[in-house]
Order: sequence, then C-alpha cells, then structure tokens
Amino acid sequence: MSDGLIPKGVARVEMEDTPEPEHFVFLLVPNMSMLAFSAAIEPLRVANQLTGKVLYRWTMMSEDGASVRCSNGVELGADCALGDTPAGSHIFVCSGVQPELATSQKVADWVRFQWRSGRTVGGLCTGAYTLARAGILKGKSFTLHWENQIPFRETYPDLEVSEQLYVIDDRIMTSGGGAAATDLFLKLIYERHGPMLSQAVLNMCLHFVHRSDADSQQSSKSAALGIRNEKLIQIITMFDDLLDQQIDLDELAYKVGISRRQLERLFVRHIGKTPKRYLVDLRLQRARALMAETDLPVSEVAAACGFETVSHFSKRFREQFGMSPYSFSVAKS
Repeated sequence: MSDGLIPKGVARVEMEDTPEPEHFVFLLVPNMSMLAFSAAIEPLRVANQLTGKVLYRWTMMSEDGASVRCSNGVELGADCALGDTPAGSHIFVCSGVQPELATSQKVADWVRFQWRSGRTVGGLCTGAYTLARAGILKGKSFTLHWENQIPFRETYPDLEVSEQLYVIDDRIMTSGGGAAATDLFLKLIYERHGPMLSQAVLNMCLHFVHRSDADSQQSSKSAALGIRNEKLIQIITMFDDLLDQQIDLDELAYKVGISRRQLERLFVRHIGKTPKRYLVDLRLQRARALMAETDLPVSEVAAACGFETVSHFSKRFREQFGMSPYSFSVAKS
C-alpha cells in the first residue's frame, strides 16, 4: 500500500491547499494487462510527484493476497487479500486476457458489495467482465477492450457495451485498456485538481493529447486499412454489420452503386484479396475470438459468424489456423 508516496522529480506544479487524498484500490486478477494497470497508476504517482503532496494513495489487492501473474508473464505483488476499503475509495478491477476465467464468484460478490456500499467501481481493459458477473452493469454505460467486445456481447446479450475509449457513468468507470487508462485517469485528475495539473501529468507521461471519452478505441476503417475509396469502405462496413448473415455480393454492390466486377477490382487493388476471401478471413477472425473468450459450442460459433455448415466452418478454420475448432477449444482451456 502506498502511504503518501511522493517520488523526487525536477518538474513542479505549485498547489497552495492540501486536499484530502483520494484512495484507489486496484484489484488484480490473473492474466491482467500490465499495460492498462501501469497506464492507470502512473498518472497518480506523477501527480503526487509534481505537487510534492499526497493527492493519491493506492492499494493493490488480489483474491487471496498472493501475487498475480500478468498476461506478459510478470508477477505483481499484492498488498493484501480482499477486505475492507476506506470510505470513498475507487475500486478498479485490472483484467486482461481470458477475462471470463479470471473472476471467481467470491471476487464478483466482493465487487458488488463495494458498489452497494457507495464505492466507485471500475474496470480496466476487460474488467467489465467482472462488473457484469457482479450484476452491476444493467442499464449502465460501459466499455472494455475492442478485441473482447464481440465475445462479451455473446456472453451478456442483455448488456449494451460502448465502443468508446473510456466511459464514466456515475459510480461505474471503465476503459478499453492500454493507454486508454491514462486518458481516464487524466480526466479524474482534471475534475478534481484542474487543467494545470492534468496537463502537467499528461506532459510527464509523454501522452501529448488527452483524448476524450467520446473517442473511439480503434482508428477508422480507412485509416486502419490504408484506403480512402468511399465505396470500398461502405462495403467493408456492411460486412462487419452483416457477418452473422448470408451476404449477397451482387446486392451489396448494387446498394453502393457499383457493379460486381468493380467490387472485385476494388478489393484486389486496395486490399490484395477478393471480397470472398476477405469476408471468409473476417468470419474466421471473429470465430476465433468467440472461441477464445466464450464457451459457445462450435455449431453456435459457426452460425454466429455466417458459416452455413459446421463442416465448412471446420475446414476453413483448419486451413487458417492449422487445427480444427474442436482442437482449438481444448487447447485454450
């Protein structure tokens, strides 16, 4: 536990008053993202350093008080096991890969109790899985890492996940992982201590721009693929929206005002694949994500990704990933 940690540094931000410190509890779960955790805790440390005051304190907890191995293999030590927290604490679940396996019922119950006791509760990276299991996300706005959003929607179809960088909804705070945690914590510093300190923290973190909660986690399709053809972007966006359905390429081409032949040429010229090949690869990527993060049977994954038969899905999956979907299911568990 940090009890007034004020590291030494050259840069300073003068602050006349000494406000009551805020306390953050970081709940570490197995396979957590070390990047998201450090992106959250470092702005707090920097704020203390810049002002020479104890603005923030933090505690690292784990279910049993033992150290937790991050997704990169590094072990982080915990200060204590699940227990009492100071009034007004902010509880953040630090999660990462395979989030559906990282949270026990004991952890979920503890998180729910903290929220019902008036604490602010948040999730970093895939921490929303824990909040969902705790039953506190119904009717709330929240987010998690974009890679895990598709399987999350399959697991919790009654919850509406946002694609925003981070979301603050009253006492529920979530971020999409990685550097998004820095943007969220800069927002918290700004709201409590103003723009001068938040800007100074941003500069110390070499973060350059404080992104807003309305920003998307991913770059636009055109930027991600390095293309600017409007018709092609429209088609690719339709692929994403209709992936669980049978797609008629002639019909889609007609909708955007081009011929099927033009469509074929656009894909080959700008992406290097035929539209059919691109579509199959897209379906397989989604299928792999679903199988990695959910316990859906192979037949349901195939249907959710637009494959007409399980046999066709299995053949394509083996060609792409070197193993059958059934073998992949066994290997990931």
